[in-house]
Amino acid sequence: MMNDLNRCITRCSVIGLVVLIAIVVANPARAQFPTVQIGEAVPRDIREIYEKGLRYLASSQGESGNWQDVTSGYGGPGVTGMAVMTFLASGEDPNFGIYSGNIRRGLRSILEGQDPSTGILGGLRGGHSSMYNHGFAMLALAEAYGAVDDSTLWQGSVAAQQRTLGEGLELAVRASVTSQKKNRYGGWRYGPDANDADTSVSGAMMVGLLAARNAGIEVPDEAIDRGVAYFKSMTSPAGQVAYAGIGGFDDSVARISIGTLVYAVARRKDMPEFEATLSSLTNRLEQTSGNYLRYAQYYQAQALFQGDVEAWEKWNKQLVRELKAAQQDDGSFSGQYGKTVETSLSLLAMALNFRFLPIYER
Repeated sequence: MMNDLNRCITRCSVIGLVVLIAIVVANPARAQFPTVQIGEAVPRDIREIYEKGLRYLASSQGESGNWQDVTSGYGGPGVTGMAVMTFLASGEDPNFGIYSGNIRRGLRSILEGQDPSTGILGGLRGGHSSMYNHGFAMLALAEAYGAVDDSTLWQGSVAAQQRTLGEGLELAVRASVTSQKKNRYGGWRYGPDANDADTSVSGAMMVGLLAARNAGIEVPDEAIDRGVAYFKSMTSPAGQVAYAGIGGFDDSVARISIGTLVYAVARRKDMPEFEATLSSLTNRLEQTSGNYLRYAQYYQAQALFQGDVEAWEKWNKQLVRELKAAQQDDGSFSGQYGKTVETSLSLLAMALNFRFLPIYER
């Protein structure tokens, strides 16, 4: 038990640590929501929406531990990684809480699908090995590393034959860096051998690498510097962030949020590009992002929290009202990506209210 707590100390926030200790000491087998020990710091509406969403995701997990949306077809380790992060973000004890089994099965699914020779976590989509999958799955491994006890991840004789979270994360980082070295722009595209890049895929990859670095995994400075330089080249003086190629700047909330987040988590808030993207974002708090609404909200929540807490607090109130009205009776959220992805993105956009994921720390 003490080993588990010692590992958590290196990864959890101060509030998270206090709650985890209280849960373990009081009753390690009993589930408690993260605000039990700190009163109503997180409003009831948020807790209820989040818990309903978690119940839906728990009920829709596949037998092999993965999540695959049967209506939209979206699936793979990235989708599984998103779902795993929703459980980690709630503050439930990942080793003994009521969703610990869902977390373990999800992580096992990600590690079992990793290519042992290349380290790629991505699955096939549209004829390409999707680096979206790789980026989000790598982020999930990074957030679980140090919080989930490897000794509980695998059971029986297979344990010695399987990769630990740390080993899987190191492989994933190596694969990410190798892919970037092949890229003339210093970013990433859909496939690991792609020579072109876009800011959406590159955002997922950069956040995954930065989370791995925060977890204590060695990530070359050159990889972070090249990634930041790519985003700099794609950012206009007005704070707009282009998608791919040269130019093409528009008012995409999703891409502006991704750029802001990358600069912030990479600790480049002194760059004029960060100031420009943050200003552009805070000046459009009322703007929605059409078909990419939940995807944009997922990044917008993190970007505003990292850049301007007061703006985030204002925007967050709007988000909670909107999600409360949109949540379905079974706890899910619907949209173009299917219930699994839409629900995971919606909950993760709200998860800043709990602040348990290390990547959510300022």
